[in-house]
Formats: sequence, structure tokens, C-alpha cells
Amino acid sequence: MIQSRRDPTWSHGESRIAIVGAGIAGLTVALALGRAGIRSEVFEQTKNLREVGAGVQIAPNATRLLHRLGLDRRLSATAVRPSAVEMRRWDDGRLLSRTELGDACEDLYGAPYYTVHRADLHQALLYGIDDNLHIGRRCVGVEELPEAVRLRFEDGSVHEADVVIGADGIHSVVRDTLALDEPRFSGQSMYRGLVPGHHLPFLVEDPKVRLWLGPDQHCVCYPVSAGKWISVGATAPAGDRSVESWTAEGRVEDLVQTYQGWDEEVLTVLKALGRVGRWALHDRDPLPRWTTGRIAVVGDAAHPMLPFQAQGANQSIEDSVVLADCLRGVTRDGIPEALTRYERVRRPRTDQLQRMSRVNARTFHLSDGQGQRERDQVLAGAQNLRAQEWLYGYDAESALLTE
Repeated sequence: MIQSRRDPTWSHGESRIAIVGAGIAGLTVALALGRAGIRSEVFEQTKNLREVGAGVQIAPNATRLLHRLGLDRRLSATAVRPSAVEMRRWDDGRLLSRTELGDACEDLYGAPYYTVHRADLHQALLYGIDDNLHIGRRCVGVEELPEAVRLRFEDGSVHEADVVIGADGIHSVVRDTLALDEPRFSGQSMYRGLVPGHHLPFLVEDPKVRLWLGPDQHCVCYPVSAGKWISVGATAPAGDRSVESWTAEGRVEDLVQTYQGWDEEVLTVLKALGRVGRWALHDRDPLPRWTTGRIAVVGDAAHPMLPFQAQGANQSIEDSVVLADCLRGVTRDGIPEALTRYERVRRPRTDQLQRMSRVNARTFHLSDGQGQRERDQVLAGAQNLRAQEWLYGYDAESALLTE
């Protein structure tokens, strides 16, 4: 049966907004809407709700927003505060650059830099969601009507809402109402896995984000889950494997072979992996528009990024909070302008970060030579903490108030 929403005012507790997707973006926007006094319904296609993957870096531009949503205590119980981000040379481990984090970062930007297991972040977000989460509801169609949006689900059910927010990832069904584009294959794959922290105690005792940059690939690792695990991500040329999947299994033996000749510390980390997933890395070109009169997209549905700027989840969180703030207190007649305002504030920043992530996909993986030496000189001078003001010091809610 179609559920209609016809009252022309926003009433607390009345379901006026439908969110498609219950990942980081979808749950964050639901929490932010709740803070704004707006109830939403969240529809998730999976029947067993769990966050896959390994670790994620949450910078101050996102942690300050999560703390405002009331997640500071839950996050601090499991997140790790790394002392620095260090970039090193692939073969001998020579330090190329170091960005101080820890207390220095929190003192400067008023919020911490976290490394978090995706499952821990997902659980922290889920804690604030009540009975408005519906699992096993795969959205297969979106139809914008004159005064509502109709969602059709694989099970034959239908739901109507005043606003639909697409938080359904890079293969978003909601995005298809805005553009008929396709994911772009980067030529790279990413192996991700976890190592018990006690197997590599030196990485827990001195918690940092460690990156090794080398020809055609790079490796990154850092502790998560209060040091219980080490999250490992290692790229490799994908060859003919271009199919994106969140469940594809990789082989540790293949990964180790790909990194032969690299710094011994890299090989120690990779050999400690018990199992790995393998993902072909995709993004999409920036969208010409994010919204219609009653539809908006957030996170990877709006701006899927390659992971080479470590900002994908952070930008999803910024999107979600800004969109909720734009919808705060508006009437049904004000919805189109609220969504337009959201897009106007968010698009320039995420477009820039999408471009930067693509550039890093090349510069991180330069072969030894003049270009690599020039890159290393730039890294040595550009990675101090104050140089990150434009990224870490950004307050998405303040930006909305001043636009």
C-alpha cells in the first residue's frame, strides 16, 4: 500500500523523508535530520546489516560534526588517535613527509583525527537509529511526482515521501534520476584486510598512518578498534579485473608477490594478513546537478571518489549534516530551495576533492625518476599540519551559515 504524506507542514515525528541506503552517509543524514526535529525512514537493500571493508580515516572536518551528533563518547571508545601521517619511499622506507596529528591536530583544529574500523563507525551511527530503519528493501525505481516522490522496491512494495535522499553508493538507483552516467574504472585494485594488533605490536604502540609510495602502487596501514586490529590497504594494477564488488576475495600470496622488492616492513605487514578482499577501484565524473525539486544525493551517490585523498567518508558526513541543516524548519513549498541551497554549498568542495583524488592516483604511483623526485620534494614541504587548514579546519555548518 502506498504511504502518502499530505500535511503541508513539517511535524516532528511524521515521516516526510525517505533515505535510500544505510551506510555511513545514510545513517549520518538520518541522525542529523533527527537532530533537526525531522523524522525519516531509511531503506536498506541488505537483509543482514553490516559494514564491510576495513579501516577509514576520519579527519577533524568530519569528527567535529560526528561529535555534534552526540557520537564523541562512542567513537573515542574504539577509534585510535594516530600521532602522525608518514609517507615513505617504497624500497628503503626513507621518510618522505610527516604530518603531525594527535594532540597537535586537536589543539589546532578543535577536533581529533581518528582511524576507525568501518564496522565500529557504523555501529556508533546505528545506535542513534530507532524503528525507522527497514532492511531487505532494495530500491529498484524512483519516480518524481508533482508533490511527492515514489519509491518502488524489489519486493513489490511502494513508498511515497516529500523528499528522497539517495545514499545508495556508487551504483545509486537514485542518482539515475539525475544522470545516466557510469562508474569510471581507475585501472587500480585495492586489497583490504585486518591483522590482529598483537601480531604487529610496533604498529599499535606507536600509532600512525603509514604510507609507502612506489611504482604503480602504494600501501597504507594504521591501527583501529582501540588497537585490536591493524587496517591494511594495498593497491595494485588491476589488469583485466575491472568488476567492482564489496565481497570479492583476494589472495594474500598474490598480494605479497606484487610487493616483492619493497621495504621489509611492508612485506612484514602484508604477510601477517590472514585474508583479504579485493576491490576494483572506480569513481564517477562530477555530477552537473545533485538535486531536483524533491530528490537529493549524498556521499558516494553524489561524488564517488578514489581513496587517494582519504576523504570519501568525511565528505559523506559533511554532505549529510549540511543537507539536514538546509531542511530544518522548511515547509513543503520550501523544499526545492532547501535542496538547491545544499547543492550550492557542497558541490564546489567535493568536485575539488574528486579531482585531487584522481591526481593522487597518478602521483602516488610514479616510477622512480625525475617526476618522482619532484613529487618527493613537494611532499617534504607541503605536509605540515597548518597546510591542511583548508581541509581539516573546514566547518561545513559554518560554511552553510556564511554562504
